[in-house]
Amino acid sequence: MLITLSIIGGFIILTLGAEALVRGASAIALRLGITPLIIGLTIVAFGTSAPELAVSVKSALAGNSGIALGNVIGSNIANIGLILAITALIRPIQVQSQVVKRDIPLMILASMLFWGLLLDGELSLIDGVVLLSLLVGYLTFSYISSKNSKNEEEIEAGPNNPLLSGLFILVGISMLVGGGILFVNGAVDLAKTFGVSEVIIGLTIVAIGTSMPELVTSVIAALKGQSDIAIGNVVGSNLFNILGILGVTAIVHPVSSLGFQPFDFMVMLALAIVILPFAWTGLRIGRREGSVLLLTYLGYMGYLINQASAQALI
Repeated sequence: MLITLSIIGGFIILTLGAEALVRGASAIALRLGITPLIIGLTIVAFGTSAPELAVSVKSALAGNSGIALGNVIGSNIANIGLILAITALIRPIQVQSQVVKRDIPLMILASMLFWGLLLDGELSLIDGVVLLSLLVGYLTFSYISSKNSKNEEEIEAGPNNPLLSGLFILVGISMLVGGGILFVNGAVDLAKTFGVSEVIIGLTIVAIGTSMPELVTSVIAALKGQSDIAIGNVVGSNLFNILGILGVTAIVHPVSSLGFQPFDFMVMLALAIVILPFAWTGLRIGRREGSVLLLTYLGYMGYLINQASAQALI
């Protein structure tokens, strides 16, 4: 009963937090003259990735590298195969040329770098510093370039008061973190009762749980007609997950890749690559592309469930 309440309560808090974050971020974008896309790639992406940061650092410190690393890999897969897919199915997403020419290719390169750094079996302190430094460089470049960018999308005005806008963002992020952790704790407890391994839990239950903020935020943004925030949230979150969350986690404690298969990395990289031609064609990701992404994700989940069933029989 408590596990069910934890999952349901976490989802409700996530929904309210996402609404507050989108409203506050939209208002800040209007007031500072920063494009909604940059807001989606930075503030919103960081806010929705906060649960992943909390879970990965906590898991690494507890020696649960399977959950720490699986959380990021699984979240990046879910962000594209589940979140972006569902958002596109609900409402086709318009994509700015900047996302296609710069941000998606950077996400692909970050995914390749991540896989490369793990070839020796772990993410070390030095690896973490490299990843975090790249994130700082990306954020700095994004902010500078945003000052010279034209806002191509009308966005819904949020609170007029800048302090109130900031409060909306802080409350939204806090609710996303709290709701995400509550959802994950309930889901993990449920999975452990069935004897599922840490790696599988990290790639599935934890990854989906910590990706719930991205899902709710992107769907709400898309329904409000704010495609830039929706697509920026997904691409930005994937970049934050690799460069920021793994960077901080590796600095706090080395992360081992023991138990992970090359197939997991291949799926993560393949999904990052495939949305490039999807977004390039007509600068939109429509329902057909969303269906392909969702079917791919469901196929991967089927593979993991089969793996978990095999483990349970051992």
